[in-house]
Amino acid sequence: MIETVKIGTLKWHHVLAPDDNDLNYLLENFYFHLLDIEDCKSINQRSKIDIYDDYYFMILHFPNFDRWNRFLKSKEVKIFWGEDYVITIGESHWVVKEMFNEFKDQAERGEEFEIGTSDALLYQILLKLMTETLSLIRKVGLEVELINRDLFSKKAERTIEGISINRKNIILLNTIFKPQLRLFHKFESGDIEGYAENMEDYWGNILDFYQKIWDMTEDYGELIDGLSKTFDSLQTHKINEIMKILTMISSVLLPLTFVASIYGMNNMNLPLTNYPHSFWIIMASMLCLGVLMIFYFKKRKWL
Repeated sequence: MIETVKIGTLKWHHVLAPDDNDLNYLLENFYFHLLDIEDCKSINQRSKIDIYDDYYFMILHFPNFDRWNRFLKSKEVKIFWGEDYVITIGESHWVVKEMFNEFKDQAERGEEFEIGTSDALLYQILLKLMTETLSLIRKVGLEVELINRDLFSKKAERTIEGISINRKNIILLNTIFKPQLRLFHKFESGDIEGYAENMEDYWGNILDFYQKIWDMTEDYGELIDGLSKTFDSLQTHKINEIMKILTMISSVLLPLTFVASIYGMNNMNLPLTNYPHSFWIIMASMLCLGVLMIFYFKKRKWL
C-alpha cells in the first residue's frame, strides 16, 4: 500500500509493506532501474547508494532494540529521491514511519511545511535517524558504565551476562556503521549533487553526526574489551587465591593426617602408646606442628 503526503510541490510516498503491485506501480510511473526494484523485494541488502541522472536510490541500516530492549538488530531504510519526490520503502526503521505519520497529520490539519525540496526532506529523515541512533548508542554506553561499576561486585554471573550482551551489540553496531561511513562521505565530498543548492553544510552536519556515532561505538568497543580482560583477570586472581588457601590447608593437614593415621593402627609398640595421657600429648604435638607450619607460611608470605 502506497501512502502519500503532499508537501507543496513535493510528495513523500511511503510504502510500508510493498507487494508486486506497488513495486510495479513505482517501476511504471517513476521508471526506476529494475535492479533497484529487485533490491526492494529482498531484505538484508548491503548499504549502498546508486546514482542516476534523474534519481538516487539509497539503502541504509540503523540499529534498533528488540522487544525486550536487550539485543540490537539491524533495520533497513530504503529511499528513492528525485527532484520533486521522496519514496521510503518497506518495513523500515520505526523512526521513518513515525515521522511520515507526523507529516501526514500535519497535512490533514492544513498546516504549512517548512520543507520545500526533496534534499531538505531527506536531510530531515536522516537527521531524525541519526538523533535516535545517537540516543541508542548512549544507552549502550550507560550499560557499559553499569558493568564497570559492577565489575568488583560478587555478582559474577550478571557481569558476564552484561559483558556478553554488550559485546554482541557493539559488534553489530560496528557491522552496521563501518560500511556506511564511506557512503556518507560522498554527500560532503560532492559526489552526490542532489537537487537543492547550499546543502553542503547540511550534509556536513549529517556526516558529523555519523562520525560521532562511529567514534562512540569504537570507544565503547574498546572499553568493553578492557572490562572483559579486567574481569577475566579478577576471576583468575580469585581462583588463584582460593587454590592458594586450599593448598595451605592441605599442607597443614597433611602431616597431622600422617601422624593420626600412624597412631590409628593397631600397633602396641608405638611411643606413648601405654602412657595414660598419650592422647593429649599427641594432640598437643599436632596442634603445635600445625601452628608452626602456619607461622612458617606467614613468615614466607605464602599466607
